[in-house]
Amino acid sequence: MGKDQHIARNSGNASHEMKKPKKHHDHHAMMLADFKKRFWVSFVITIPILVLSPLIQEFLGFKKIVSFPGDLYVLFALSSIVFFYGGLPFLKGIYSELKSANPGMMTLIAIAITTAYVYSSAVVFGLSGMVFFWELATLIDVMLLGHWIEMKSVMGASKALEELARLMPSEAHKLMPDGSIKDVPLSELMVDDSVLIKPGEKIPADGIVVEGDTSVNEAMLTGESKPVTKKVGAKVIGGSINAEGSITVKVNKTGGDSFLSQVIKLVKEAQESKSRTQDLANRAAVWLTIIAIAGGAITLFVWFYIMKEDFAFAIERTVTVMVITCPHALGLAVPLVVAVSTAISAKNGLLIRNRAAFERARNIQAIIFDKTGTLTEGKFGVTDKMVFSGSGDQNELLKYAASVEAHSEHPIAKGIVSSSGDTFPVEEFRAIPGKGAEGRVNGRDVKVVSPGYLREQNIQVKDERIEKLSSQGKTVVFVLIDGELTGAIALADIIRPESKKAISKLRDMGVRCMMLTGDNKQVAKWVADELGLDEYFAEVLPHEKAAKVKEIQSRGLIVAMTGDGVNDAPALAQADVGIAIGAGTDVAVETADIILVRSDPLDAVAIIGLARATYRKMVQNLAWATGYNAFAIPLAAGVLYKSGILLTPAMGAGLMAASTVVVAINARFLKIEK
Repeated sequence: MGKDQHIARNSGNASHEMKKPKKHHDHHAMMLADFKKRFWVSFVITIPILVLSPLIQEFLGFKKIVSFPGDLYVLFALSSIVFFYGGLPFLKGIYSELKSANPGMMTLIAIAITTAYVYSSAVVFGLSGMVFFWELATLIDVMLLGHWIEMKSVMGASKALEELARLMPSEAHKLMPDGSIKDVPLSELMVDDSVLIKPGEKIPADGIVVEGDTSVNEAMLTGESKPVTKKVGAKVIGGSINAEGSITVKVNKTGGDSFLSQVIKLVKEAQESKSRTQDLANRAAVWLTIIAIAGGAITLFVWFYIMKEDFAFAIERTVTVMVITCPHALGLAVPLVVAVSTAISAKNGLLIRNRAAFERARNIQAIIFDKTGTLTEGKFGVTDKMVFSGSGDQNELLKYAASVEAHSEHPIAKGIVSSSGDTFPVEEFRAIPGKGAEGRVNGRDVKVVSPGYLREQNIQVKDERIEKLSSQGKTVVFVLIDGELTGAIALADIIRPESKKAISKLRDMGVRCMMLTGDNKQVAKWVADELGLDEYFAEVLPHEKAAKVKEIQSRGLIVAMTGDGVNDAPALAQADVGIAIGAGTDVAVETADIILVRSDPLDAVAIIGLARATYRKMVQNLAWATGYNAFAIPLAAGVLYKSGILLTPAMGAGLMAASTVVVAINARFLKIEK
């Protein structure tokens, strides 16, 4: 049995592709739990370390109360636990960073805590000097807390592949050779099998209609806003939803050849090719690492070899410089802003799933919107009403039409009914197959019909407005009352009221606004003209959307993609920033970096504003976190020693605490910009 012959291979392939994302998710969850556990264990042990530290005892004046014989050895033992247990992630981190020739935050922290631990341990066992165990413990605590906050704020592995696989139904109604129908798992379906799809059911496999006619909702797969009519010979896509009629489909594609499997592949490729950016804090850490090592080496050289001070004094100055160079606030500078921005965004319906992409959002130069369900509501509604004969009332015309259509399940009928406030009672309702419906309303014969019905009945329509509406890609139906052509109603996918304002604001921010859609050119042009878009791309097939995003990126633009359908998932993953409308499919949501819960295009404006404000706060916090180094390091090294000014570890601790408090307070002032 060939690999392409089973639809099960589709699910199997999807499951195989999902292993990596799931493992990735589990790995991050384990890391989050690990940082949390190490923080709390280290924090609890830090309390007695602070109490037993000579410097803290002298500063608070309780040395006589808590000191006892051998207390330094107890302090050494407790600090060793914090160093090796709490500091293990940073010790592993320096190995990884140096191995990849990419020193960063882990390198800086590891150098600081190792220097403090080795020097303090030497003091405990006889070297003249001062212990830095309290600095070591609090530094590890703060850095563990920072990593915990950061991971908790940004963790969220992509579940896109899982959600894609869930689009397929679990079973299919297979037509057996004897004419009976048997419900079978998708794993038993093969190419050339025939399956029955009832109204409202998902189509279980790609195939061709061999019996019946219906309309199929393919919006979540192709972006086409209108339900697509399917008759004998028409192709259907697995995962799309059958509407009002029963059809028999002959399966012609399964496994890796299926439409859904191709989308899964595109999503995976786009996710794997997405670039990663480095933390601002990491970049600051690289420079501070260089400063720490160079500063420490220069300090030791100057005091020991040039100033001829004793080694104990020189090494104490060296360690003080290296420990102070790694400010506690640096570990919280970015994570605190991330945590605050994540909380603010969540309250405003903006869910951040990928922080690196969110940070890139401040530099967005072009934003691409999917049309259906993003700029538009994704459902039919009445856009135009016109009366042909006399001076009849347009609203009454709509009410008559809605009264008849209230008995129909067709999407166009639902659009007319939803656009009318109320309806009249109807008698003798009858569907006109493929052409419309009719009934008696207030004693009058009312028909709501398609242009095809008028052609069959040789009824001429001479009105320029109809041609204009048709050229815009709108669906036009006609209303006949008592056999007379009374008026017409045009329907289209309704443009969201917020869309025009959002586009205007984005353009004011210097962002080019574009639209991608699977709809035809007339519909796309109408929407683009209504909203004032810079560019639009129509009749774009699902597998072409990611390529179109890539093409726009090739212009040198930083691109955001906003969409809500499965067909948008590869494009969302390909974009520098993927923004999903939350009311859309789970696939688009799980593939995106940012989710707009309210399905409001104005939130795309808000997310860019928040990204810019967040970046400013990060820069400010990094300035506060590292700024005091410019003041503290020279003093710690002893440049003003001859003037009687020497920065002691206690004074350094005060500056460190002040810097940390400023960073924490500054992060709280972050506000969303709308």
